[in-house]
Amino acid sequence: MLLQSLIPYLPSSVAETWIFVGASISIILLMYAVFIEKEHRQDLVRLVGTGGLLVYAIYIHNLIFTIAMAALAVASLVEFIEILLGLHKHSPEDLQRYKSFVRTKHIEPR
Repeated sequence: MLLQSLIPYLPSSVAETWIFVGASISIILLMYAVFIEKEHRQDLVRLVGTGGLLVYAIYIHNLIFTIAMAALAVASLVEFIEILLGLHKHSPEDLQRYKSFVRTKHIEPR
């Protein structure tokens, strides 16, 4: 079969097709969430992405994948609620420590 190495079997119903499409979109959303600057948007996109992959994990009956996606979804939801309630803040000292972890050397142009 043409796509047998990528997809073990082709979906046989419309519901299966939507589950595979949803899982593919969820993967793209999780990758996109890494590049979003605003934390509350990042958490929402990560929550939607993990939710879609959680549905897929439940569909394929993979316990480890299900637990991992559920934990990531809960963590994203908790952080979003903390931001929404004003409990999640970064102090200027924290930001300065983060900047000191990443050392960048500026190369002078010749």
